[in-house]
Amino acid sequence: MDRRLTPANARVALDTLRGIIDAPRFTGGEPAQVARPLVDLLRAPAGPRERQLLLGDAVTVIEREAGWAFVQAAKDGYCGYLPEDSLSEAQPVTHHIVTPGTHAYSGPKVQAPEIMPLYLGARVEVHSVSGAWAETAQGHVPTAHLLPLDQRLEDPAAVAMGFLHTPYLWGGNSRAGIDCSGLVQGAFRACGIDMPADSDLQSACGVAVPENEALRRNDLLFWKGHVAIALGPDRMVHATAAFMAVVEEDILPAITRIEASGGGPVTHRRRIMAAV
Repeated sequence: MDRRLTPANARVALDTLRGIIDAPRFTGGEPAQVARPLVDLLRAPAGPRERQLLLGDAVTVIEREAGWAFVQAAKDGYCGYLPEDSLSEAQPVTHHIVTPGTHAYSGPKVQAPEIMPLYLGARVEVHSVSGAWAETAQGHVPTAHLLPLDQRLEDPAAVAMGFLHTPYLWGGNSRAGIDCSGLVQGAFRACGIDMPADSDLQSACGVAVPENEALRRNDLLFWKGHVAIALGPDRMVHATAAFMAVVEEDILPAITRIEASGGGPVTHRRRIMAAV
């Protein structure tokens, strides 16, 4: 079983795994929610970062131990460890952030001190809206940076292009730092399409694009350990350690560069959605 998606450790497993694995004990889990703007999801307590979760992300807490919570993220099933104090009880959420980044402010004016950053995909409860400002539990957020949860953007490639020049960060999921699969997951999720967290899992999504067929906007190109979003038949956008940033490139020169640097050939071409 894939460790990343298996809600079990050496001590406890979720009830959903009864009859599938042996475990010292099973639990129904506890619903909770990320209460920080951004938090690392770790492989082990104080271990390496695997992914990141955002404010308002729902999780199931499987175990609390020595200040750490072992959780499974609701949005993609990814499992890992968070600081226990980064979580709160599950709270209502009504809206999601649809810009690469914004802030919650202490008042409804641009001169008000900012309280915290908020990132694409963060989920908040809007209490009231007055013109250009929405009041939330975290503070006042520009109304233009929010949409109700049942409304989505339409073009993942356009969302990804909004991240140009964002620094590359292994396991990153935000404008503060992002990796290739984090960019894909965030861009498609903003458009209402759930995607796994890592590129190897994403490469099984959608349908194959034949080699003799031109790429369309929002098709995905995969290499071993890497993914990019096609902007059309000849251009792509991706977060890459080669430039330590999100960049736009011509596809064919990028394929040549990646193979020459040891990244290997394109392994998959996948179509997730109809062309925009």
